[in-house]
Amino acid sequence: MKVWTVANQKGGVGKTTTVITLGAILAQQGKRVLMIDTDPHASLTYYFGLDSEQLEFGVYNVFTQADTMTQETWDKCVWQSPIERLDVLPATMAMATLDGVLSKKAGMGLIIKKALAKFANQYDHILIDCPPVLGVLMVNALAACEKVLIPVQTECMALKGLERMYRTMELIQTSQHKEYDVCIIPTMYDKRTKASKEAYKELNQIYGNKVWQGVIPIDTKFRTASMERTPLPIYNKNSRGVFAYQELLKSIENN
Repeated sequence: MKVWTVANQKGGVGKTTTVITLGAILAQQGKRVLMIDTDPHASLTYYFGLDSEQLEFGVYNVFTQADTMTQETWDKCVWQSPIERLDVLPATMAMATLDGVLSKKAGMGLIIKKALAKFANQYDHILIDCPPVLGVLMVNALAACEKVLIPVQTECMALKGLERMYRTMELIQTSQHKEYDVCIIPTMYDKRTKASKEAYKELNQIYGNKVWQGVIPIDTKFRTASMERTPLPIYNKNSRGVFAYQELLKSIENN
């Protein structure tokens, strides 16, 4: 079971798109995939037509019932998407209260890691979509994974968010005595603009071999697929965005 967390302390850089697209490609390859939505904004959850305000079970239950969670309850929390072998552990609105309720309790940073070890062994890959803020949800997502994928929009302001993300990981690495395997993913790249080219150049100068040497291009088909609530690899498998994510996956799997 491989656990990858997709994180950045800046919104709008392609975190949810990365989780959904990689998840769908893996499922097409015959892998059993679980996507976990730890963002109270619930973009991943809504993508698959689930209303976070109406859901009775989801990530919130994993936290609030951590010590008493049974396989039956876990199975109620996990929702099977319309895509074969692609499941979702959805977000609910109540997750926004977790920091206030749990942040001062000991051991709250390892809840997801322990739950996955106990209940998620039937999956080949687990992809965790993070909120853009540091709190108990992001700490859990980082503690649970073996690889951190950081999508970064290729524009100057997004690089500032990457700096914050790196500082956060350094703090968590120290507290948890672990070192993260990091892959920085340049996203929304527009080869026609000087801004994208300059940002990509700066990414490589600062972060070196942590940066994937490909790019995820701007592709309007991502937006069209989301309107249809269908991952782009299913909606249009021949799009340039899908090709880019296929190349990214090969790189991640080979490193």
